[in-house]
Amino acid sequence: MRFLPLPAALLVALTPFTLAAAETHPQKAQASASAPKSLGSTKNWSAFSAGSGKTLVCYLVGKPVKTLPEHVQRGRVAANVTHRPGENTYYTVNFQLGYETKPGSSAELTIDGKKFDLFTAKQGAWAADAATDKNVTLALSKGKQAVIKAVSEHNNTSTDTYSLEGFGQALALIDKACNVKH
Repeated sequence: MRFLPLPAALLVALTPFTLAAAETHPQKAQASASAPKSLGSTKNWSAFSAGSGKTLVCYLVGKPVKTLPEHVQRGRVAANVTHRPGENTYYTVNFQLGYETKPGSSAELTIDGKKFDLFTAKQGAWAADAATDKNVTLALSKGKQAVIKAVSEHNNTSTDTYSLEGFGQALALIDKACNVKH
């Protein structure tokens, strides 16, 4: 068995706490080129950028306005759309569900009556390909409400409802910051 030198072991052990602190308290994160920079917030959505040049990332984040079942402790529950121009990826959609999903299951996303199937892995749900990512993002930008249903590894179903008020404005902010044209 190999052991890491003490400084390396401490770094590995403390990294998740440092990342969690930066995520929950971005204003306290060290000011650096890679620290998230707020691009602005709308009613239900916030836009950010981080990095520069080939490492530039622009993303928006929203929290659900309602989660079911109520009073069930879950981890982070949020929706994200990300642009990574240096990797030539745009409109990547991710829903963080706050629990381990049932292996082999999918999540059903409904935006104003239009349904999309998302694949699940670990604690998230994603679109299967870039075309679906873009279609979901455009539907989110024009919609009023999104509802995602998924199943946990313990066969419990969750339903998270997002108000899409302000989504289009947050998307415009990340499009501008990452120079994305529709």
